[in-house]
Amino acid sequence: MEKKALDWANLGFGYMKADYRFVSNFKNGAWDEGVLTDDDKVVITECAGVLQYCQSCFEGLKAYTTEDGRVVTFRPDLNAQRMEDSCRRLEMPVFPAERFVEAVVETVKANLAWVPPYGSGATLYIRPYMFGSSAVIGVKPADEYQFRILVTPVGPYFKGGAKPITIRVTDFDRAAPHGTGHIKAGLNYAMSLYPIMDAHRQGYAENMYLDSATRTKVEETGGANFIFITKDGKLVTPKSESILPSITRRSLLHVAQNYLGMEVEEREVLLSEVADFAEAGLCGTAAVISPIGKIVDHGKEICIPSGMENMGPVLTKLYDTLTGIQMGRIEAPEGWIKQIA
Repeated sequence: MEKKALDWANLGFGYMKADYRFVSNFKNGAWDEGVLTDDDKVVITECAGVLQYCQSCFEGLKAYTTEDGRVVTFRPDLNAQRMEDSCRRLEMPVFPAERFVEAVVETVKANLAWVPPYGSGATLYIRPYMFGSSAVIGVKPADEYQFRILVTPVGPYFKGGAKPITIRVTDFDRAAPHGTGHIKAGLNYAMSLYPIMDAHRQGYAENMYLDSATRTKVEETGGANFIFITKDGKLVTPKSESILPSITRRSLLHVAQNYLGMEVEEREVLLSEVADFAEAGLCGTAAVISPIGKIVDHGKEICIPSGMENMGPVLTKLYDTLTGIQMGRIEAPEGWIKQIA
């Protein structure tokens, strides 16, 4: 299929309307078969559950062109499982995991002309999402829902490479114990907008959220998990029931242990021990790994030994190995790569 006439190497990380999107509606207790449509408009009642009580959840994954020319996506089954968890927590009907993966494949196939070529540094971002679409005026779940998938070509999250960022320890809370921090709900991101914009106004790239109960343990940022490298080369990542289970983080743990022979730990990480780590980073779908150079805790600077100029050597190996798997340069574990075309 002929590609769209885009300047692939210079795409930004933003939305661009593609040709088709997938839409399925839940009504009278069942999901319909779903369709691909060229209509990008969503029409709902003014009293829809998503507008009144923020009943919505979403996912994010990417499609890639591999070195040998295939179009693939990365571990979509885990996105499907995570959306199932989100739906159950928000009293929304589950869109079955197998149908989720099929819909992702179908949507990407319909938009192959929008999948960036290998070597461009760009990818096709895939955004599945669901929301309450029927009218709700009392505080209760909606009766009807819509599940949609949109795609858009995006450039690399960091132009010119990932340079270490400076973040701050924030006084805001991201999630309450036994709350919704472990699911990908729209409401979690709405409440994080003021803290992240406040951080930007203060000159920081992101916030480090601590546990809201004791404010002594590292949790995550508004949209990414933390990973740390100890001075003896061990990968450590915070463990908490309030942290979103990042697919990238889980994949990096496997890569570290099984490809790089590293020791890994998922455990509580105290803020007081962060200064002892050799490298630190954020991980997620958009950037894979964003290195951290400095953490500012209410005026006290915690400088990460790997420095502020480049990504540290261990994080670089992790980044290169995981992206190598995604792009087909390195053999993937069984089931990680879903071929689309």
